Amino acid sequence: MTVPAHQAVALLGDEESGLGRLGGYALGLEPPPAGHVTVFDTIIADLPERERLAVRRRVGYLPAGDGLLQNLSLRDNVALPLRFGSEASPREIEGRVNVMLVAARVTAAAGLRPAQATDEERRRAAFARALAFDPALLILEQPFDGLTARTSAELLELARGGETAEGARRTILITGQELPQGLHHRVERVFRVTRAGALELEAV
Repeated sequence: MTVPAHQAVALLGDEESGLGRLGGYALGLEPPPAGHVTVFDTIIADLPERERLAVRRRVGYLPAGDGLLQNLSLRDNVALPLRFGSEASPREIEGRVNVMLVAARVTAAAGLRPAQATDEERRRAAFARALAFDPALLILEQPFDGLTARTSAELLELARGGETAEGARRTILITGQELPQGLHHRVERVFRVTRAGALELEAV
């Protein structure tokens, strides 16, 4: 399958479908057992580690759950990729983190650790962290589980990053078991993995 630029594509399937491994394949963390994964017209698994890291900076990733570090505040979780993956100054990082916390509407909870925050606050912080580098491609694993339809719609709009003549400003791949019904009109394509391993295009 292909995720066209400037589109949001949802790929749905049950827990046995293997969808949970796609994020690792797209980031070059592990090679697929067969075939290949092309990101930005490059087979990422074939790249040297330094070049793979450069590609990863262009890919935002929200793992299933939220992937937040429990010993850090929500603010420090959002800042983490910028501190270790960029050459920005501390002041520049602080400014970017503030922008993302406001955009994700989680500023009031920024000083809390994940265990002290609500499920919604943690997910909002995870979105802010995934978007910290303003990525061209965003991979979201089960991003809307447990969220209200209103919050899910709001976070999808944040992920899209606004609209251009070509579509969404960002390219988005969403994986999960189901997509909230109210989001179908904001996703260009929805595929489902069948029990036989085939992909079926669903009506949006």
